[in-house]
Amino acid sequence: MSDTASIAATPVLKVLNLKKIFGDFLAVRGLSFEVVPGQILAMVGPNGAGKTTTMRAICGILTPTEGSITLCGHDLATDPVAAKAMLAYVPDDPKLFDAMTIWEHMEFIAAAYGVADWQPKAERLLEMFELVPKRKALAMELSRGMRQKVAIACAYLHNPPLILLDEPLTGLDPMGIRTMKDSIVERAQAGAAVVLSSHLLSLVEDICTGILIMAKGELLFSGTIAEARSRFVAADANASLEEVFLSATREGAAGPLSGPVAGLVAGLVAGPVAGLVAGSVAGSVAGPVK
Repeated sequence: MSDTASIAATPVLKVLNLKKIFGDFLAVRGLSFEVVPGQILAMVGPNGAGKTTTMRAICGILTPTEGSITLCGHDLATDPVAAKAMLAYVPDDPKLFDAMTIWEHMEFIAAAYGVADWQPKAERLLEMFELVPKRKALAMELSRGMRQKVAIACAYLHNPPLILLDEPLTGLDPMGIRTMKDSIVERAQAGAAVVLSSHLLSLVEDICTGILIMAKGELLFSGTIAEARSRFVAADANASLEEVFLSATREGAAGPLSGPVAGLVAGLVAGPVAGLVAGSVAGSVAGPVK
């Protein structure tokens, strides 16, 4: 089990010159950024920008073609088990174990990450996400929104320093959306770094402290939302984030632009339920795989 407080003085995530090639397609082009404790970093960009590829590389599902990824001081390439133990990843369509109940998912994650005294923590998470009445329900019986809540609850259980969330509001009703947003902010306030990818720019404006804009695998901008607004729509102090985004991605054709990289927000997330077990295991709700 990781101790977020013990690493609060150093960046949780360092990505340096990340490049990923699929055949003859360059999906990510030399991406570099850092995320520190307490930050919530939004990774935004058009479809095909490389956001999900970047997240999957950070959690170890994809192997970078070039570059390095460091999690809480652990190099993902040379010390993968320790590095993956520092994060949780929730993909845009988390896969649960159909034949396991919600509570069994929590028990599995607790065992995979060695979470001591996990039951009270699991109970609080089930209460937070309104899953208590469904605790004995099989995953195959759950709605899309409930599966999303279970995945997030599993991701939070081992208190990871880094949380990666890909479209975290998918399938949620208005109350679920409010709860999810509040939970992300609470995790950051407790010292975790959160990195989320979303096309919902209202979510970014509501809770994120930093923004990373990508297009065609390239970094166009990194910095605060205020800095992005100043850079791309300086003539309109009241411009929406949508206008900032459209301006930035139009300018992207002229070459990458960036603001201060330090202080980018990020949080990570729990990936497949089959988290780290004696190394890394592929799964879907709770932790990085491979």
